[in-house]
Amino acid sequence: MQRTGPTIAVAGAGLRGRAYAARIREAGAGRIVAVAEPDPARRARFAAEHGLPPERTFPGWREMAARGRPADGVIIATQDAEHAEPAIRFAGLGCHILLEKPMATSEADALRIVDAVEREGVMLAVCHVMRYTEYTRAFRRLIEDGRIGAPVSVQHLEPVGWWHHAHSYVRGNWRRADESGPMLMTKSCHDVDWLIHLMGEVPARVSSFGRLSHFRPEERPEGAADRCVDCAVEPRCSYSATRLYLSCLGDPGRERWPLGAVTDDRTEAGVLRALREGPYGRCVYACDNDVVDHQVVNMEFPSGATGVFTMTAFSAAAPRQTRVFGTAGSLEGDGVRITVRDFVTGATEVVEPGAVPPEGASDGRHDHDDDALADAFVAALAAGDPAPLHSGPRESLASHRVVWAAERARLDGAVVDLGTQSPPAKGTVHP
Repeated sequence: MQRTGPTIAVAGAGLRGRAYAARIREAGAGRIVAVAEPDPARRARFAAEHGLPPERTFPGWREMAARGRPADGVIIATQDAEHAEPAIRFAGLGCHILLEKPMATSEADALRIVDAVEREGVMLAVCHVMRYTEYTRAFRRLIEDGRIGAPVSVQHLEPVGWWHHAHSYVRGNWRRADESGPMLMTKSCHDVDWLIHLMGEVPARVSSFGRLSHFRPEERPEGAADRCVDCAVEPRCSYSATRLYLSCLGDPGRERWPLGAVTDDRTEAGVLRALREGPYGRCVYACDNDVVDHQVVNMEFPSGATGVFTMTAFSAAAPRQTRVFGTAGSLEGDGVRITVRDFVTGATEVVEPGAVPPEGASDGRHDHDDDALADAFVAALAAGDPAPLHSGPRESLASHRVVWAAERARLDGAVVDLGTQSPPAKGTVHP
């Protein structure tokens, strides 16, 4: 049990909040000292895991903030629509903040957060966990070292996975733009931020196309029921909730996610009961979802380089795939290894900076990335220095603005001009 190091409070003890807190406890460099969580079972479980007394557990972030500064730092992992207010409040209490992405559901609220942390002189790191991998560092280093000359175009694919999309973006918490935000923000702000980080510049112009094509009432098979447990079509449906969630039983990783979002009862009877009563048992063609299931974003950078990002639900759940084309070579990455092609010699080199993920792993779990980010946040708190953090408030605001611009472009059928920008200096993590 950790006894020293900076103190950290957690607002939101769901999957993400628990993951960051678990890493901090295991690493022993910081101390989890308080939790705010509206679900009583989650709150009690978190308190037991971290040995928190009743007076350090709260039903919500407002109750925790009302007691004054709860810790040196606060991890905010509440639902997306409740990011801005706690971030601003805890900044006002002098807490450094680790904020789950997206930083806010509107550009105005994101700017309010940035203004608050700069005014109060506290550190803010948004959970762009993809910046924290060895794979990312290796990719950037290959470009910065001139291995492919000047980069002139990039292609990036996020294969969400058919079952992951159905879980999170049709049946789950991120299914509606008016409740959490558009798909490009809730799922893919990671990717837009990562491309900016990789290319070293913020796009000057963007356009975008995409729609909700499949998970609609019009696509509902004849004879399908409103719930999978009652459905005659279920055995031959690609999106069977019964098949997906029952298959998680006995697999500790999959019991944690995605099954952990459905029920805490790890029995067949418990899963079936949750599918009969809860949102995750609904037919994917009979939900209230409205976010897109496929989208492309086209980008033009100030240097003249171009980029295209593709997000699709209709794939295996797999690591992202990236190609960068330069004047003297090219890079091709699959999330694990990077193939370098040299146009002068014709030679290829394979760089393997990271461990191979488990078979079938998807980006629904970012274990190693989350660990690296949690470690960096604690190190920044301990040193009183943002140097361990890989992005700051202004950088995160810039990448979020690109996402909002791309979504406006999709809805309006327009090319949106963002102006000529470079990424804010890393030193803007702390005013």
